[in-house]
Amino acid sequence: MTAAALERRTWARSLWPLLLRLAPPVVIIGLLWSLADGPGALALLAGADWRNLFLAFVAVNLQTIASAWRWHRVASRLGQTIPFGHAVAEYYLSQLVNQSLPGGVLGDAARAVRARHEVGLGIAAKAVIIERLAGQIAMFGLLTVALVWALFNPRGLALALGPEQLMAGTLVLLAVVALYLVASRLARRHRRRPLGASIATALFARGAWKEQLPLACLIVALNLASFTLCALATGTTLGLESIVVLVPLILCAMLIPTTVAGWGFREGAAAALFPLAGATAAAGFAASIAFGIIILAASLPGLFVLLRQPPKPA
Repeated sequence: MTAAALERRTWARSLWPLLLRLAPPVVIIGLLWSLADGPGALALLAGADWRNLFLAFVAVNLQTIASAWRWHRVASRLGQTIPFGHAVAEYYLSQLVNQSLPGGVLGDAARAVRARHEVGLGIAAKAVIIERLAGQIAMFGLLTVALVWALFNPRGLALALGPEQLMAGTLVLLAVVALYLVASRLARRHRRRPLGASIATALFARGAWKEQLPLACLIVALNLASFTLCALATGTTLGLESIVVLVPLILCAMLIPTTVAGWGFREGAAAALFPLAGATAAAGFAASIAFGIIILAASLPGLFVLLRQPPKPA
């Protein structure tokens, strides 16, 4: 086999994993186009209110800046100095990578590598992991409380609450309590391990929670607001219960790693869940596409960071 043929074969092998990751969102969006009235969703997008889209764009950018501040503070508590301006620039760059490549975490991994020079990769990686973990804890915490509230609240979402549903809600509540007790026990057992100790230091020790809790609330609120504004721009007004129950579920679909920036799974979740808020699947499809476009546009400042900042020497 010639060198050129070997190179082509190697390139083809490296391309297959990328294609496999790109396939699910393409297939799902194709199915949604047929099942969730794609032309109707396109019409909603064509008539979208640009003012609400602009507000959503502002909310996403504010969320990025607030997240960069959280990373700055987490790193500081771990002994790593990251100037806030530099943290914002690096966060925009990581968002751009996460929006462009499959997996959704490559930008964060690169952010840790680029920040490793002063303290080493171990601490830099912990700071990035803990910052992202803090965001997931906040979102899942809100989702857990909101789901329990929705199950026991007969108004708002179009949920049929019979005896079976009430029993399911009770089981969910008991499961949440059990998971909390197990997690607390494991945390006490393993708190001396490096990552567990770092989490305690960054998020809870010496009053860290007093700055982390308001940051978590602000970032979650901006995240929910940006999607809600995209829904409003495409013609759907979501009530409070829908915002705190359905929108987190839709956004959590973006965490599935077999996609690019959540495309496909997010749209599927929105199309499936919007009818619970009295809207159509097409409205959910349109709102999710608008949101995907907005977060992609909001990550574009990362291009300026990429062009302006040459990589540091290893």
